[in-house]
Amino acid sequence: YEQGFICMQHLATLGYGIGPGGEITTTVPYFAVGVIHLISSAVLGFGGIYHSLLGPDTLEESFPFFGYDWRDKNKMTTILGIHLCLLGGGAFLLVIKAMYLGGVYDTWAPGGGDVRFITTPTLNPIVIFGYVFRSPFGGDGWVVSVNNMEDVVGGHIWVGILCITGGIWHIFTKPFAWARRAFVWSGEAYLSYSLAAISLMGFTAALYAWYNNTAYPSELYGPTGPEASQSQAFTFLVRDQRLGANISSAQGPTGLGKYLMRSPSGEIIFGGETMRFWDLRAPWVEPLRGPNGLDINKIKNDIQPWQERRAAEYMTHAPLGSL
Repeated sequence: YEQGFICMQHLATLGYGIGPGGEITTTVPYFAVGVIHLISSAVLGFGGIYHSLLGPDTLEESFPFFGYDWRDKNKMTTILGIHLCLLGGGAFLLVIKAMYLGGVYDTWAPGGGDVRFITTPTLNPIVIFGYVFRSPFGGDGWVVSVNNMEDVVGGHIWVGILCITGGIWHIFTKPFAWARRAFVWSGEAYLSYSLAAISLMGFTAALYAWYNNTAYPSELYGPTGPEASQSQAFTFLVRDQRLGANISSAQGPTGLGKYLMRSPSGEIIFGGETMRFWDLRAPWVEPLRGPNGLDINKIKNDIQPWQERRAAEYMTHAPLGSL
């Protein structure tokens, strides 16, 4: 992420070329995928030139299946169904990769993240669809609050089932009378519907990339804003503790805890300005928590070098200037 990449991380999260701790072990998969895309773009380019210059003027005369009219309601819903089936198939490709073909990268794996198989994806609809009905405000976080790969893969199973089921439905049925009356059946209308859907998906993806560190691991995409803030407090806590500070009782200039304090719900949290991000959850800090928030005994005795390194990296790579 320091080099501004936004695509290669997606390959890494799929388990390609990555090892323990998010370390890149080989670049061969990335090179191979790049070559595949280069060849594919050439094929698509030649196809475009062929259909522009040499292909039939009206395709349906030679291949009736590919012919359509924007006002043909039945054909439009059939095309919608085909696209839904393709989207469902794409969702299942991730499921197959995660469960059977090498696994995926899990930032929550012990020791700072690793590639692992997701053997028991969450299939409970109450859990999966519970995300949809959560509040988008406060600590609930709507669908963006997913924090384990089992729920991510299980959600893809449900999305795949729903997309393929809906696709089959739209392929083999005709629009109901109310749908024929409610929608405008023209090319411009389909474009506007598509743009509205892409807008919603774009906002959702932006929220995921900004706040979620499970689907977008921080070691690959950079830390979230709250994570960078908390890591700064953690880094200075580690430094001052080594210099002899009593981190459990030291007070700041306001009389509140300088290093540790209480959250509104009574948990022990990092003190200072970062208190506003007290409900952050991140793989590098969770091992230091106990039943009542941060465990003072663990902070004094169990901090691992990889946690220090990761927090120091995140502290110096806050995303707050990117806007």
